[in-house]
Amino acid sequence: MSRLSPHARKALLTLHLVTALGWLGADLVLLTLGVAGLRGAAPGVVYPAAALVVTWLFAPLSVLVWLVGVASALLTPWGLLRWRWVVVKLVLTTVMTGLVLFALTPNVRAAAGPDATAHQRIDVVVAPAVSTTLLVTMAVISTWKPWGRTRRAVPPRRTAAATPAGRR
Repeated sequence: MSRLSPHARKALLTLHLVTALGWLGADLVLLTLGVAGLRGAAPGVVYPAAALVVTWLFAPLSVLVWLVGVASALLTPWGLLRWRWVVVKLVLTTVMTGLVLFALTPNVRAAAGPDATAHQRIDVVVAPAVSTTLLVTMAVISTWKPWGRTRRAVPPRRTAAATPAGRR
């Protein structure tokens, strides 16, 4: 497993934080546009703007956060599957990125069209509200690092019977 120098590790952590905060910011912009649309703002302005945010900011940031997070896990002592909190963040980020790319992006683009349904326009509020909640939850998990190591990462305990003679 490759390890990074302290400076490179801090640079990677900074990139991870900046991209994750960018994703959170894009979430909040999308949520603001969705609420404005539901409250009667001009649909011809709100939903095309939301489609631009999702296409050019939200979706690329979600992929970048995932890539940088995986690189951070693989290139630092945390590892990808050693700690439960890292596994939880990996699963949540993977699911969220998939939903952004394959569900949210097409729905928001459709919401910008003339044949948009109420369901597609409600997605412009519900999806970023859920995503914002999950991103904040992942920030809390990153800060507190709960749950300990995974079973795979816990070194086996050596017992007296299993210890070779002369090695006690």
